[in-house]
Amino acid sequence: MALSDADVQKQIKHMMAFIEQEANEKAEEIDAKDLLNEAKQRLSKVVKDATRYQVLLDGLVLQGLYQLLEPRMIVRCRKQDFPLVKIDQEAYLPEEIAGGVEIYNGDRKIKVSNTLESRLDLIAQQLTFSD
Repeated sequence: MALSDADVQKQIKHMMAFIEQEANEKAEEIDAKDLLNEAKQRLSKVVKDATRYQVLLDGLVLQGLYQLLEPRMIVRCRKQDFPLVKIDQEAYLPEEIAGGVEIYNGDRKIKVSNTLESRLDLIAQQLTFSD
């Protein structure tokens, strides 16, 4: 059973539309990755503006506290952020992260990660799932 010219043309158009859709999705994925990489590079600039970073850090701590709602909590930050946070003096976040805080309940079984990287990752996940 041979296909008619019209059927062949219809299948070709269908395949071309599929290929075009796949190419567009791949281009969007590449654009999103480039955008996220650029955003990660810009995180270090956020902490250089002391006033803006203090407001951001206060908000990250407060949000983490509200998320846990525990009677006893532990807040962890980078060592260089300690003067801004003034809480946990025993353990610090790694120096290679851009900034932010981690908040734990009293027995450290529950953690809220409010580092700048984790917030950016959350945005990236939301972008990925919204497609």
